[in-house]
Amino acid sequence: MPSVADLIFLALLGVLVFTPLSVKLLGDAGIGWHIRNGQQILATHEIPRFDSFSFRLWQPWFAWEWLYDLAVGKLEAWCGLNGVVWLTALVIAAVFAATFRLEVARGTNLLFAFVLTLLATSAATIHFLARPHLFSWFFVLVWFWILDSSERSRTHARILWVLPLSMLLWVNVHGGFLLGFVLLGTYWLGALWTWATTRETRLEESLQKISSGQRIRRLTGAGLLAIAASFVNPYGWKLYTHIYGYLSNRFLMDHIEEFQSPNFHGIAQKCFLALLLITIAVLAVRESRVTLSEALLLLFAVYSGLYASRNIPVSSILLVLVVGPLMPSLKSWGFLQRMSAVDSRLGGHLWPILATAAVLVVAANGGRVASTILMDAHFDPARMPVGAVNFIERSGVCAPLLGPDYWGGYLIYRLYPHNTVVIDDRHDFYGETYLKSYLKLIHAEAGWDEFFKVHDVAWLLLPRNAALSAVLSQTPGWKTVYSDEVAIVFTRTDLKMEDTDRAPSP
Repeated sequence: MPSVADLIFLALLGVLVFTPLSVKLLGDAGIGWHIRNGQQILATHEIPRFDSFSFRLWQPWFAWEWLYDLAVGKLEAWCGLNGVVWLTALVIAAVFAATFRLEVARGTNLLFAFVLTLLATSAATIHFLARPHLFSWFFVLVWFWILDSSERSRTHARILWVLPLSMLLWVNVHGGFLLGFVLLGTYWLGALWTWATTRETRLEESLQKISSGQRIRRLTGAGLLAIAASFVNPYGWKLYTHIYGYLSNRFLMDHIEEFQSPNFHGIAQKCFLALLLITIAVLAVRESRVTLSEALLLLFAVYSGLYASRNIPVSSILLVLVVGPLMPSLKSWGFLQRMSAVDSRLGGHLWPILATAAVLVVAANGGRVASTILMDAHFDPARMPVGAVNFIERSGVCAPLLGPDYWGGYLIYRLYPHNTVVIDDRHDFYGETYLKSYLKLIHAEAGWDEFFKVHDVAWLLLPRNAALSAVLSQTPGWKTVYSDEVAIVFTRTDLKMEDTDRAPSP
């Protein structure tokens, strides 16, 4: 029989792959360049250090998520976009099923654990996207489990040495590997606080102080090895300087939407707000039961979630894991006790394994079971310029294309290597100066045409309702060659034909 955690896994997997939510998972066009980069790595057997997707050819580029790119590139070549959606749904379902199971293992009663997991899952829908950040959710959960288990039981102390091994994967999958050091640091400080504040007036206190000292040494050793493991990436220590330069750039942080504070008018944001209110209420009653490491984790979760929308999923997971065991046990509810006892004995996970394999087989078969189409993962034609790209493909245009950054990944997916892009969502690659010039252009602000004086771009693919579309339609030297409800394609008429149809040479 499936456990409650298994049922959560099965429900999430089924909903995400067999309903229109599969299209929502592909709502971020950035997955397009991840796929093509992975396939390029497979073809060349080299991890890129220079860009080949934009018209700024051979500029240095940090492909710091190359291992994820490799996985989705292989899956797309084998199963199409259905394979990419399968992987995305698998990670999401595993994360929140494991979150529920870990809540119960830490002492949360079954009912509260289910409600908290439902709220955390709903809050995380803000970032239910086929992108490598999902693996950071998974690794955060694994690191929390290892650190918490090793703190609660001496028999689990040796499991700390899994952390450096997992860091070898994490650092090559997503830049969120830095979260691991945040988690490790909170538990290290908790152990140090216990060691420093424990008096040795009784035998029990002396033993506790000795145990805390041993834990500090183990955490320090595991942490140093994890730091060393983080340098095992294609860029070595330069990856740290690149990430620091990216995250410390105020212009980028203020202009990239996902790095901005959440707008609490959305459903996902309201669910996160509900978790914050629950946390405050529980702490008001159970404050004395919170350890220093748990308090630090709560502070980090609240601050990071309020600082940037992209942090809400990880913040929600940490909140429910820490707050759940502090809630009332409801021991008087006998049926909950019986359900918990039964559920704790159901640990085979047969159904999730079978479901995962079955969905992969369906994806590899083009989403079909017999003559019925069950999976149809695709980019939403209401959000992406599908018709305009079809037109460009038929026209045989071989030149750099300028579109909004949030379409760039889709253009790379559909048109590379015949066409390069002028910009996409790799903001760390393009940098502040270039993005300022691009934003002035795309918003049709004063001096917008200065971009074309510096960059020889002749083909534009713009949203129909964009300010620049209205300006170009009234500007001499520009001609509309395609238009539909989503996008408009412009070309310059004041350049020679050989200039407009020529891709830049390396």
